[in-house]
Amino acid sequence: MPHAVPVADRAVPSAPGSARTALRHPVATLRWLWPAYVTPGRPGRPTTQQELRWIYTAWLGAFLLKMLGSSWDVSWHFMWLRDDLAPPHLLNSAGTVVVVALVLFSSYTGYGVDRRALRLMQGGTAVFLVAVPVDIVNHRVNGLDITSWSPSHALLYLGTAIMLAGAIRGWWLYAAPGRVRHAVALGLWLFFVENAVFPNQHQEYGVLSLRAYEDGRTTAEQQLLDFAAAQGQTPTTFMLPVPSWVHPAWLLCAGLLSLVVARRVTGLRWAATAVAAVYLAYRAAVWLGLVAIGFPPSVLPLALLAGAVAVDLAVSRRLPGWLAGPLVAAVTYLAGALLAAVGALPPWNGEPEVVLLTGAAFTLLWAGLDVVVRSRSLAAWCAPLEEHGTTPAVPGTGGAPTH
Repeated sequence: MPHAVPVADRAVPSAPGSARTALRHPVATLRWLWPAYVTPGRPGRPTTQQELRWIYTAWLGAFLLKMLGSSWDVSWHFMWLRDDLAPPHLLNSAGTVVVVALVLFSSYTGYGVDRRALRLMQGGTAVFLVAVPVDIVNHRVNGLDITSWSPSHALLYLGTAIMLAGAIRGWWLYAAPGRVRHAVALGLWLFFVENAVFPNQHQEYGVLSLRAYEDGRTTAEQQLLDFAAAQGQTPTTFMLPVPSWVHPAWLLCAGLLSLVVARRVTGLRWAATAVAAVYLAYRAAVWLGLVAIGFPPSVLPLALLAGAVAVDLAVSRRLPGWLAGPLVAAVTYLAGALLAAVGALPPWNGEPEVVLLTGAAFTLLWAGLDVVVRSRSLAAWCAPLEEHGTTPAVPGTGGAPTH
């Protein structure tokens, strides 16, 4: 069990009895929180399980706000011109503010993190905050830039992935084994996978928006179409801006590979399936809500669920990556073919050479992951790294050092 550098004792007043009580009395909550917990400390500072749950519940809440905002934002962009202060952006920004506050809190106090988790949180937040003005400038220079695949957007995804990796590490290192540890970990992995496959939503919305446009019942406002035309873009170029091989390749090499890692890290038999199923249920709920208030619909990436089931089965049977990769890719492409037959899929390039290359890339990534898992350096990296380089010889099994 890791032990943090000793810190001065603190008199801790009684915490709010529940999250509802804390939210109903924010001023009283702040008066309790600030003198009790906002005190200087170092990474690895002793943290009780109750305190750890409060911290990482706030992380879940922050990323829920970010996910809701970003989901709404995609649909918004297929209806209206971009606006920096659009409601989806404000909702996403509210989540970002909470994330920044949590990172500052852990940076100052040292609660709930080791040095590596904290550096990941700080680094990811820095990348994300740098990407925000870069994205704004990019829109000013390049105009519409509706695509999810722009370099400035890639920085946003990268920053989010890094900060989430830090949150996953911090929680998994210090949370006590049990159902709560698994539930929160799966929640964090859900946000990680959602961020990983987020760019594919462009094609998932674009295919239906283009179909509606061609049928004479466009879901886009005329000002959006006029602005795109003034930039020399056709509806096809801004609704489906990337080649048809991108969607399945990204689904495999980003989405399903993330699920492989989630399954290996948590050790839960159906972790990949559970995360994919909850993600798709969330997407379906958002679909219903957005369509109900007049926003454009999307297709759902149901092939992700087929691939996730295959991932769980492959990992449970301890198949090596060089064998599991082609099998999971084949299952995913087969599911895609069935979905394409009923018009529930963005364009997928099914040419044999493209499918083989995509499957080979996914297999290579999975095989590389196997090599990393077997390495000694990974075992050392997974162990808590606290102040003064304190690193136990064996990776921690969870449970924060207590007072």
